[in-house]
Amino acid sequence: MIPGPVPIYLGWQYAPAIADPGPPPARMTTVQPARLDAGWVDAQRLIYRKLGRPARMGGVACALAVGVLTVAWVTGLVSGELAGGATATAVACGAGCAGSIVRGKRRLGELIVAERTRIATASVTESARLAHVHREHTSDYRAWRRRKAIFERQPSWFAVCLPAGIDRLDVAGGTLAGWSALLTTIAATHLSLGGEVTVVDLTEGAVATDLIHVARHSGLKPLVWVLPADLPRLDLGAGFDVPTLADVLALAARPDDAARPNDAGGADHATDCALIERVLRVLGPQASVAQLTAGLRVLADIGPPRADLRAGLITAEQLDRIGTMFGRGGADRVVIERAWAIESKLRRLETVGTSQAELPPSALRVAALDRRSGVLGNAVVRAYLVAALTQMLRQAPGGPPWQHTLCLFGAERLAGDVIDRLTDACEVSGTGLVLGYRSIPAAARERLGRGNAAIAFMRLGNGEDARVASELICTEHRFVVSQLTDTVGTSVTDTWGDSYTSTVGTADSVADSISVSVNRGRSSGRGRSYQGGFAPFGDFSRSRSGDSSYSIGAQDSVSLTEGINSGTSWGLSLSRALGENASLGRTAQRSREFLVEAAELQRLPPSGAIISYPAPTGRTVHFVDANPAIVALPDVARRGAAHPLADETHDG
Repeated sequence: MIPGPVPIYLGWQYAPAIADPGPPPARMTTVQPARLDAGWVDAQRLIYRKLGRPARMGGVACALAVGVLTVAWVTGLVSGELAGGATATAVACGAGCAGSIVRGKRRLGELIVAERTRIATASVTESARLAHVHREHTSDYRAWRRRKAIFERQPSWFAVCLPAGIDRLDVAGGTLAGWSALLTTIAATHLSLGGEVTVVDLTEGAVATDLIHVARHSGLKPLVWVLPADLPRLDLGAGFDVPTLADVLALAARPDDAARPNDAGGADHATDCALIERVLRVLGPQASVAQLTAGLRVLADIGPPRADLRAGLITAEQLDRIGTMFGRGGADRVVIERAWAIESKLRRLETVGTSQAELPPSALRVAALDRRSGVLGNAVVRAYLVAALTQMLRQAPGGPPWQHTLCLFGAERLAGDVIDRLTDACEVSGTGLVLGYRSIPAAARERLGRGNAAIAFMRLGNGEDARVASELICTEHRFVVSQLTDTVGTSVTDTWGDSYTSTVGTADSVADSISVSVNRGRSSGRGRSYQGGFAPFGDFSRSRSGDSSYSIGAQDSVSLTEGINSGTSWGLSLSRALGENASLGRTAQRSREFLVEAAELQRLPPSGAIISYPAPTGRTVHFVDANPAIVALPDVARRGAAHPLADETHDG
């Protein structure tokens, strides 16, 4: 046993000191250099042609006038003076039109040249600007690579553990896959540090399957009881004295009290306890549950007692004493009814502890209810299991806090006074207690966080439960859910399994064989024999011999092997995700932020949990991921290779 309190690790908190630099800076695309637009040139020429059309038409008209005047002068239609004056005027007008056309062409050429010059100047300026931008991008990209390398090397996941002085952890809400992850994270680390873990699974959902697989791979041989099939191997309650055993069996006889008020059934429990104790004192201190039910059948006059007498469950003397226990006239109607009711429930525990096989010690013990059994039988076994554990803890010597950890899931199915007895016994003995409630009924709401306890809120599907949880946490807290928590948690939900193996690590086989052979024959003969390689019979001999033999043969064999194995395999699911997408494993980028509201609590990742516990400055609140496979990530804060989960905590 290791000295001092044992740390309890609850999960991992994603809190990188340096924010993710995000994607690399975008490189500006290269712009094609500007060129003279041929369409623009064509448009300018079209404009020139339209603007120069009057001048061209004027020049044509002047040329026609000169020709007409020349023909008229030659033919003598007009005089020479008139023809000369008109021709001079037409020539002057034609010269003016020609000059206008030439000036238009010159202006068009100058405009195109100016545009070419402007485009060339703009191209040079743009090239200089792009060169400057590319130099800046190169510098920014190098800085981004440095920040990215620092971000990838820094620890992004920090272990969160319960502080010293916390006696109990109450888990409110959650799915079976989420509870499996939380239990594996808590128990696997605790076992690696030398602690002991007892798991009581009342959910009928096999939440400890993954933990059993992890323990087997670590070389540990856990003890597993799948009840009620393994009741004969269950040694819980052996060695109790008569008053203690009567109290435990009286609690087991009223398993439906979970639906009653806390003080309901108190008188019935006292009456049942007194009745069972009286019958046990008649039967003797070593009486079994089967003998007790036989005595109750005698007291309630259930059938003839000859069968119990022949089976050796009760003797004739004990039969007479029980018959006269409440007077010569026999028991009254109230006693008969109570004995009848107690026998109808305790008869399901007749096989408890009947196996004489000695169980080897183990640091991990798992007791779980089988969902294939009857509802009433599971209720009786559930009540007996918790009541017997409570009595054992009350009688156990004290030890270091959390050296022995008891994890009970499905506590909402227990009566309030049963939970109170268990928490008191764990607190006195120093046993760490983890209580899991799938829902938050009124009895559970009154007990969440009571005393020196921490609370873990997981996914709450019911709207009323989510509202109550948000009020208990306070809605002003803001948390970050990492991309890994969202992605892996969702994928694991679809691969959840729900089966146990009652004999973990072993396989039972039975083989019977009988062999008898029959062979009848007679032979005689004469011959010679010499010493040689195939006849090692000595020298030459002459003989006559006869012999006969009889044998009968039959052979039969039967072999039986039992075993069931299934689970969610958290580590395998995570490693596949990291192998297919390297960026997911290296960066684990933040996914979303949320406030503590009812709607957010209803869509928490299956492995996510909000941890709240008292501190000197008030209640401290963390959001953690209970996925046990996070320990394999490269960016997990580590303190030593010997304890992979014993990492430094980080407040968020």
